[in-house]
Amino acid sequence: MSSAPGNSELAVGSLLLASPALLDPNFVDTVVLLLDVNDEGALGVVLNRPSALPVSEVLGDWGDVVDEPEVLFQGGPVSTDGALAVALAADDGEGAAGFRPLWGRLGLLDLDTPRELVEGTVDRLRIFAGYAGWGAGQLQAEVEEGSWYVVPGEVEDVFGGQGPDLRRRVLRRQPGDLALQATRPADPELN
Repeated sequence: MSSAPGNSELAVGSLLLASPALLDPNFVDTVVLLLDVNDEGALGVVLNRPSALPVSEVLGDWGDVVDEPEVLFQGGPVSTDGALAVALAADDGEGAAGFRPLWGRLGLLDLDTPRELVEGTVDRLRIFAGYAGWGAGQLQAEVEEGSWYVVPGEVEDVFGGQGPDLRRRVLRRQPGDLALQATRPADPELN
């Protein structure tokens, strides 16, 4: 791992913040929550790309349960016709129907679980169309080349952020030089 500022360990619950060096249009200015990291690769969802599509139009009653805005989020470029639901369990999540704990009270909720069985077991919910995925060693290489800043995540990052404000808010709370990235203009040459 590189010892550059913001390059902490890749782990479930970590956030990937796209650096200015990352030019892939799928990830420019994104904040990605890592949901799985192992020897075979990594998987996460983009937290700061809400779509205009209401959850209720695609997943019916789940639209009544999700946090505002009640829209699908663009989780990433892989399997965009599928959905991942990230939920905050009402307690530790143990025994909650369709809930798989990942990090603290945060976990994945199986959307095939009858909604009635979920009521009262989940405090917050956000649904993502698609996800971001990396093969073995791919994400580590992207971090080492400076494409991503790796920082600790907080539950409020998952449910409280939309658009570019989330990325700036996460950067601002980082130590040292990384916090300065929050004030960086989109195109420094226009400065």
